[in-house]
Amino acid sequence: MSGDALQSATGAGRPTEGRTEQDQTPYLDAIVEYAERRPGRFHVPGHKGGHGADPAAIDALGQAAFDRDVPAGIEGIDVGADSPFQQAQRLAAKAWGARRSWFLINGASQGNHGTCLALRHAGKRVVVQRNAHSSTIDGIILAGLEPSFVAPELDAELGVAHCLTPESLAEALDRSPDAVAALTVSPTYFGAVADVTGLAEVCHDRNLPLVVDEAWGSHLRFSPLLPASALECDADLVLSSVHKLLVDRCVTLTESTSPSALLTASLDAARRHAAVHGTELLAETLAGVERARAEVQRIGGLEVLDERLVGRPGVHGWDPLRLSIDVRATGSTGTRLASLMRELDDINLELVSENVVVAALGMGENAARSAGRFAAAMRRAVEVLGAEPQLPKRPFTPPPPWGSLEAPPREAFFGPQEVVPFDEAVGRVAAESLAAYPPGIPNVLPGERLTQETVDYIHEVVEHGGWVRGAVDRSLRTIRVVSE
Repeated sequence: MSGDALQSATGAGRPTEGRTEQDQTPYLDAIVEYAERRPGRFHVPGHKGGHGADPAAIDALGQAAFDRDVPAGIEGIDVGADSPFQQAQRLAAKAWGARRSWFLINGASQGNHGTCLALRHAGKRVVVQRNAHSSTIDGIILAGLEPSFVAPELDAELGVAHCLTPESLAEALDRSPDAVAALTVSPTYFGAVADVTGLAEVCHDRNLPLVVDEAWGSHLRFSPLLPASALECDADLVLSSVHKLLVDRCVTLTESTSPSALLTASLDAARRHAAVHGTELLAETLAGVERARAEVQRIGGLEVLDERLVGRPGVHGWDPLRLSIDVRATGSTGTRLASLMRELDDINLELVSENVVVAALGMGENAARSAGRFAAAMRRAVEVLGAEPQLPKRPFTPPPPWGSLEAPPREAFFGPQEVVPFDEAVGRVAAESLAAYPPGIPNVLPGERLTQETVDYIHEVVEHGGWVRGAVDRSLRTIRVVSE
């Protein structure tokens, strides 16, 4: 999907009928019809069908893209009673089993921003999974929410973070009786799927909504061979909220006033493709994934992570479209392996950590062909690794506890601040976030006090070949802190 969608729950089952209705693409059809009738286009110059556009851009993107790039506010497209735009969103809601769906032209990040702004109407306190996407933290800052963080389950063997457990969420909510919602992530970047049903029960027992960031699992809905989607497991909001009108306003607040018709049309078309052909296409993709798994498993030093992890803390299910591979037995790191794959075969991976690399496969992709190329490149890279001298690897150090929250994230982010040398920041209150990969759990967020243990840990991760997300100064020589 070229954009993303925000879904409000109904708990409906998987699509079993209405295939004729889901065959329709009302918005896509409307912009095609508009372009083909060659109307007089006397609106903003950027949406005139390519008139005045750079010829090189037209050559690269195609004339059809410019013809169909229509602005907002066109009668018969997104204006008028039950417009094609409204129809397309309604079809998306039915396809995913939701009560309401919003198309997001600014991606899932916009959904997280809008969700946080909507929740602010209910109160300030929210319980948040610590390794939530950075856009959730940004939404907390924008909305002025006050988070209570709960740690996901950390796999000390692999050095990766899995999901929340119902038990850890219950404890966190009991410590925050003023919370108005819980925000979690499923599936993770590595493929772990949370016990969303259990998480929802914990929230609903306290009359709270469960918000699930399922940006990496929109395909789960469309195949019985995959874990159930969050909506099917009673989540209240999958990048959405039970307060429909508030979310509607907050989505508008965080999107452009000139939304892209091309992105919206791609959402309409992607919904039809998934609803009508998803089961068949995912079966083909999964067969290709199985081939890739088998070929990778035959390469010495590599181990495929799969459903055998189910049952570990924080792993209720597994998304096989995330091909995650344990590289520890090669004697090297995922960082080095990924670098060789890129240099030797121009293979680019979705995620790289010290112990695990992740390749993402998608619905409708020729996964069987992709699997062969991927496995061949990985075999070549492992052979090169075997000829390299290997330095003794130090054991992975678990991240230290995060520092105390001294100020709301919004106050720290927007308040008076200064730049200090990173090594001299111990004891100061951070004005930015830092998340070391692996395992990807934020070590410090705006408003938290930096500890010596955190500074030492971040240095160690970088020395191991990891990297840090969130720092303005990517060299980590300096950091922004609250002025005191």
